Amino acid sequence: MTQPTTPRTDLTARNFPTAEEEALVAHPAGRYAGPESAYRLAFTDTAFLLREELRPVRMQLELLKPEMEQQEQGIQSTIVIFGSARIKPPEQAAEALAAAQAGNDSAALRRAETAVLMSRYYDEARRFAAIVTERSRTLETPIYVVTGGGPGIMEAGNRGAHDVGGKSIGLNIVLPHEQAPNPYITPELCFQFHYFALRKMHFVMRSIALVCFPGGFGTLDELFETMTLIQTGKSRPRPILLFGRAYWEQLIDFQHLVDTGMVGAGDLNLFTYVESAEEAWERLAGFYGFDLPPTQTGEFADDI
Repeated sequence: MTQPTTPRTDLTARNFPTAEEEALVAHPAGRYAGPESAYRLAFTDTAFLLREELRPVRMQLELLKPEMEQQEQGIQSTIVIFGSARIKPPEQAAEALAAAQAGNDSAALRRAETAVLMSRYYDEARRFAAIVTERSRTLETPIYVVTGGGPGIMEAGNRGAHDVGGKSIGLNIVLPHEQAPNPYITPELCFQFHYFALRKMHFVMRSIALVCFPGGFGTLDELFETMTLIQTGKSRPRPILLFGRAYWEQLIDFQHLVDTGMVGAGDLNLFTYVESAEEAWERLAGFYGFDLPPTQTGEFADDI
């Protein structure tokens, strides 16, 4: 056998072009360049990928893309912040109140006054996210805030991390009325979803805690799905903190569920009420031992 004149050292060189290289050069011409042609590569053919039969493939892509990106960014542990998109920053709520006071619509005035009261939760979410980001930097596994990526409480969470120079994650969803992602998400960690189920799975996969601020149907959906996963043993126990006891107790009569036998008395231990960002952090620090020496903090994020 003839030996090469120059020894080859690239033993791990690719034997085939990458998909990206093929996609860049595989441009059909002439007769097969039209939209009716089936000649284009399957993974570059958007019309093909959007066919009804390709739903399982699209679902797999929505699972893989955020997973791989977060792995590359070193994201192992997260704290999920849920809450209403309708809660305004205090300054915006104050401006709306001033405008309502200048008018003569009593219903609008009541709504504006309520919005001012609720705006305190924006500040608490912002401060809590800043505390998590700041204090977890020295942990063996830093913790990153993840939100639904929209306005309101979601914006406050991403904004708090941004305030202290930290990264945060936004898991947006395509909706008919959806807005653009809030401007405080780390760009390489800002994701968009089509499937609610996969979005909610990503909320839980890396989470070490769920922190729930006042919200509506979407917040309740996310809260109860997480509680169900823990209650049924499908997910390991983790803290669930509900901000604002007065709001939650007026919204949901949890004791009625116990009294009617719909849940066990022990199920009320699945969540804890908190009132401030500092109290929320103290609860988490007590559960995980964040204030113990670094060698005792360990790993706290396992996939469900």
